[in-house]
Amino acid sequence: MEKKKPKYRRAMLLAVAMLFATVLAACGGSNGNTKTDEPAAANAAGGTNEQAAGANKSADPVTVKLQLKWVPQAQFAGYYVALDKGYYKDEGLSVQILPGGPDIVPEQQVANGAADIGIDWVASLLAHQEQGLPLVEISQIYQKSGLVLVSKKSAAINSPADLKGKKVGNWMGGNEFEVLALFDKYKLDPNKDLQFVKQGFTMDQFLGGELDAASAMTYNEYQVVLEQGIPEKDLSVIDMNKEGVAMLEDNLFANKDWLAANKETAAKFIRASLKGWKDAIADPEAAVDSVMKVAEEGSTSRAHQLKMMEEVAKLVAPEGFDTAKLGYIDDAMFKQTADIALKFGVIKKAADLKEAYTNEIVDMAMK
Repeated sequence: MEKKKPKYRRAMLLAVAMLFATVLAACGGSNGNTKTDEPAAANAAGGTNEQAAGANKSADPVTVKLQLKWVPQAQFAGYYVALDKGYYKDEGLSVQILPGGPDIVPEQQVANGAADIGIDWVASLLAHQEQGLPLVEISQIYQKSGLVLVSKKSAAINSPADLKGKKVGNWMGGNEFEVLALFDKYKLDPNKDLQFVKQGFTMDQFLGGELDAASAMTYNEYQVVLEQGIPEKDLSVIDMNKEGVAMLEDNLFANKDWLAANKETAAKFIRASLKGWKDAIADPEAAVDSVMKVAEEGSTSRAHQLKMMEEVAKLVAPEGFDTAKLGYIDDAMFKQTADIALKFGVIKKAADLKEAYTNEIVDMAMK
């Protein structure tokens, strides 16, 4: 019996080893049944993450993080509508909308990978591109500028030329360049011909008489003035679009490296977002319902957000605008924005327009 014992043990060990090898083959063999092997195989073959995900029919939704320029409000209604109505989900996406604020720079968030797609004004994007951040614009949501200078009729500012000798406010920090272009057009030196001062993020200075003319967005600060009881007939407005000094504002941009591997994902995001914007424009009340779900409690009113939505709609799809072009980047307007940015020192050298933006992703989204 004792002589047979070692043979018995060897047989048992051999059987266990074979069983273990079989389990390993079933769990992680080269048959491609696991999620981890498919991306590796795709990358080894020169494929993208999207191709790997496409090979796995049971893959989870692709996560996309969107970084807002500011806090949740109707300025961004289209994205909240798309989220609420399941348009992102329909495209196989799980979209996270990240609030912005005074201390958050969307370009930095996208460049460092904290977000995949960001929203900011084009002038800001141009400046960060020149600094070397690998960013590219992929869609233009606002087709017109929402910036105006507002004054009380009592200030006697009937045209931009009347700004001479007046006290004019702006938030600065990258928001002042359209106003500087306006001064330049009318040959007004902001250091000699008038007082160009920093304006707070409320309209208190203007309402209190500390400013003759204040910067205001049509969808926000201008509405605040009206809500404070000053009727439109008692106000004068200088519109940057009408003066030919408008710069493009809210756009969508991405990290170039992320985009190279995720073009289909980006196109799906754009397609769903534009559906959300079309719905928001068609039904402002429902759009505000989506916004109020995420707006900070006590920070705004439904009435203010509804008016904001109505004004934002005029920028996304201006009167006479071909809605088939929703989301596209207009070459002439982008060049005008870049030219103004160069003239007033936002950027030090002319932007390479071929590198700064692309309509490829919107084209893909429209197919």
